[in-house]
Amino acid sequence: MFVVYATPFFTQNTMGLVEAFAHLPGIRLGVISQEPQEVLPPEIRSRFAGHWRVHDALNLEQLTWAARELARRHGPIDRLIAANEQIQLPLAKVRDQLEIPGMSAETVLNFRDKGRMKDLFLEHGIPCARHCRAVSADDAWNFVQEVGFPICVKPVDGAAAQSTYRVESSRGLRELLQSRPATEYAPLQLEEFLVGQEHSFETVSLGGSAVWHSWTRYQPTPLDVMRNPWIQWRIVLPREVDDQDFAEIREFGPKALKALGMGTGLSHMEWFRRSDGRIAIGEVGARPPGAQITTMMDRAHDFHSEGAWARLMVFGEFDPPKERKYAVGNAFLRGLGGGRVKGVVGLDKVFAELGDHITDYRIPEPGQPAAITYEGEGFIIVRHPETKVVDEMLQFIINTVRVELV
Repeated sequence: MFVVYATPFFTQNTMGLVEAFAHLPGIRLGVISQEPQEVLPPEIRSRFAGHWRVHDALNLEQLTWAARELARRHGPIDRLIAANEQIQLPLAKVRDQLEIPGMSAETVLNFRDKGRMKDLFLEHGIPCARHCRAVSADDAWNFVQEVGFPICVKPVDGAAAQSTYRVESSRGLRELLQSRPATEYAPLQLEEFLVGQEHSFETVSLGGSAVWHSWTRYQPTPLDVMRNPWIQWRIVLPREVDDQDFAEIREFGPKALKALGMGTGLSHMEWFRRSDGRIAIGEVGARPPGAQITTMMDRAHDFHSEGAWARLMVFGEFDPPKERKYAVGNAFLRGLGGGRVKGVVGLDKVFAELGDHITDYRIPEPGQPAAITYEGEGFIIVRHPETKVVDEMLQFIINTVRVELV
C-alpha cells in the first residue's frame, strides 16, 4: 500500500505524525512538503519511499503535480492524508482528481466553510451561534440589527482564531469593513458572540459512526487570550470523561459530525456552555486537534494517539483506550509584548514543587521569536488522578512562571 502524507512544514507535531505513518507495517510512505526533508532526522527520512518538495503546499496545481509524480515513480496512491487545517480542501480536490479514497472536496467544504457548516447545523437541529455570510457591508449591518453587539468576525475558512475579531460597536465594525471589505469573492463570517465556558470535543469516527470521544475545557477562550496579551492560556482534560453534565455534547457532537458528512477519522470540535446552561457548537475540524491535545489524551490514558490515528486513516482500524487513568492539564507559557525571548523565570520552583506530575514540556529558548498565537512560546503538561489537583497545578504554574521578552 502506497500512502502519501502532505504537510507545508515539519513542525514538532508533524514530525510525530510522519513517524507514526512511517512505522505502520506493510506500507510505503511518500511525503509532500514545501520544507526540505533534510530538516528531519535521518532515521525518519530513511523510511520514505519518496519525497516531493513543492513551493506552496496549499496550492492545488502544485499538490496535484507532486501526487502525480510520486504515483508515476512509486505506483498508484492508496491514501493521501494530512493533518494541517488549511491543506484539507486542496488535498481533497487532488483525491477527487486522482480517484484516491478519502473525504471528498464537497464534504471537506462542510468543515472549511464556516457559514456552510452552520447552515447544516441549523438544518439538522444542531445548536450553534446565529450567523451571517456577509458579501457586502449591508449584509454586515443587517446582521448587527438582528443580533446586536458584540459580534465575532472571521474569514469563512479561518482556523485557530487567526484573523478573528470581537467587534463591540458600530465604530469598530465600520473600521473593520474599511480595512477588510466583505465581497462576493472574499466574504466574511459574522456570528453572534457566544459568552460562556469553551470546550473541545474530540471524536474518532469509523465509517460515519462515532466510536470514541474525549473532551477538554479551555481557560479562558482562545479569543479572550488573543485579545489580552497578559493572559496565560490553559487547557484541562478532566478525568470524568462521561460526566452527566456533558450529556448534551455527547448527544449533539456525533449528530453534528453526521450532518457534516464525517466518515473515518479523528475530528476536533469547539463548543460553548452558555451562561444559561445551553450549549452551542462553534466549529469542527476534520483532523486531529492542535494545542497538544493529542498529547494530553495520550497522558490521560497511557495511549499513543498518533499511531492510532495513522492506523485509523490507513487501515480503518481503531482500538480505543480502555480507561482514563488521569486528568491532564496544559499551561501555555506566554510572554507579554513582542520581540524575542530573553529568559524564563520561575521554572526551578515549578519543577521542584510538581516533580513527577510533569509529563511533557517545551521551555522557551533565549532568542526565540515571540509567538503570534494563544499557545505562546512554550508549555508545561501535568497529570494527576484528580481533576481538581490538575486545576491547582496549572494555577500554580501560570502564577510562578514568567517568560521575559525583549
